[in-house]
Amino acid sequence: MTASTSRSALTPDELRTLFLFEALDDEKLSWLAERGRVEVRDASTDVYTQGESATCFFVLLRGAVALSRHLHGDDIELSRTDQRGAYGGATQAYLGDRVDQVYAHSMRAITDAEFFVLPASEFATALRTWFPMALHLLEGLFLGTRAIDVIVGERERLLALGSLTAGLTHELNNPAAAAVRATDTLRDRVARMRHKLALVADGRIDGTRLHELVEMQDAAVRRTLQARKLSAIEAADAEDELGDWLEDAGLDNAWDIAPVLVSGGIDSAWLDEATEGLTDENRLAAVSWLSYTVDTELLMGEIEDAVRRISGLVDAARQYSQLDRAAQQPVDLHELLDATLVMFRAKIPGGVQVVKTYDQDLPHVLAYGAELNQVWTNLIDNALAAMGDSGTLTLATWHDEDCVHVEVRDTGTGIDPEVRPRIFEPFFSTKPVGEGTGLGLDISYRIVVDKHGGDIRVESRPGDTRFRVSLPLARHAAAEPA
Repeated sequence: MTASTSRSALTPDELRTLFLFEALDDEKLSWLAERGRVEVRDASTDVYTQGESATCFFVLLRGAVALSRHLHGDDIELSRTDQRGAYGGATQAYLGDRVDQVYAHSMRAITDAEFFVLPASEFATALRTWFPMALHLLEGLFLGTRAIDVIVGERERLLALGSLTAGLTHELNNPAAAAVRATDTLRDRVARMRHKLALVADGRIDGTRLHELVEMQDAAVRRTLQARKLSAIEAADAEDELGDWLEDAGLDNAWDIAPVLVSGGIDSAWLDEATEGLTDENRLAAVSWLSYTVDTELLMGEIEDAVRRISGLVDAARQYSQLDRAAQQPVDLHELLDATLVMFRAKIPGGVQVVKTYDQDLPHVLAYGAELNQVWTNLIDNALAAMGDSGTLTLATWHDEDCVHVEVRDTGTGIDPEVRPRIFEPFFSTKPVGEGTGLGLDISYRIVVDKHGGDIRVESRPGDTRFRVSLPLARHAAAEPA
């Protein structure tokens, strides 16, 4: 960057010709003239650069400049001007250390350009001293708006979390209730097994017969563990056949026992072989014993399945919240997406099909996992709202040399072209009043673009809306935000 001082300063009269200073009195103009300087920038050189410490306030005297922001590896031009008196640079110096004092964008000289330059500290002093009332209003407006954004943003997160928590609670309740039911039934079966043991204690079953029963019991357990799941028709036919066998054997509760034994893979042929040589009395006792054994194994399987489901849901909730993870670390985007889907399971209508087309070689990215989950939450929630009770929700991932890409696609009504340019604006919502804060996509944009240096874009037509999130692969760890 080439900078030179063409003359030490402007005179008060020259400063008065600039619209920014035209209403100031002579004393203030003299104060500015004493503390400012004039600098020249050659064409095609930077005046200041985005992200650098904001040390100066610039006022254009002649020439033309362009303002730009660096996003996702590209410099996006915001505007061009050759208006004398246009200004930029340390415009928030009056806020002091309450905000990061860095340049929010870059300014570049298109032609040779001349500027009146005032140090940021002097600019802040002038505002505080000369316009205290206006300064309080500006501070209140800026800081108040930012505080409102934070509060409403937190409310948006809490609303989403509350909705997902309700769904998670529902999902947890199902296996928990199943485990409780199975435990109650198992308690009854164990009590009946104890009763059968009393027959052994009374000597009504001799040792040889007891060994045979134990061997038969072990064989029944192995058969139960290997049993295949039957279709409804197959199960009904098997229960009819086995019920007849049990009824012929003289069991009073034949039709209660039959479904249990069929679920455990026990059929009449196996029972014929297992009870061959037993007296009628011993056959009845053996079959009753076997039914309790099989039922106990099935109930323990139900409890194990319920506990595994609960454990899986808790693991998904942990993955979603990222509570035990470092704030920023290499993350598996598929794990984050799957955890978010689990949290949404109770909210996804039965008529909505979920399709995942994942890049199996997708590399990990350095990211804030919990915040990316907030992005997926917002995008999936919007997709479900757009589709209603039926449609297809598609989650796709792929990568190229520079970025990984995540696409959330829905077959809903699409986004009106007239409102599409505004969807990332804070507080803009197409939902009915009270159903949305209008901050979901704004929050998502700030997480992806500002915090991860990525990009988020949308393509939409009726029946096909796609939000594409791109995250850079080569990125240095950012400082943890306050």
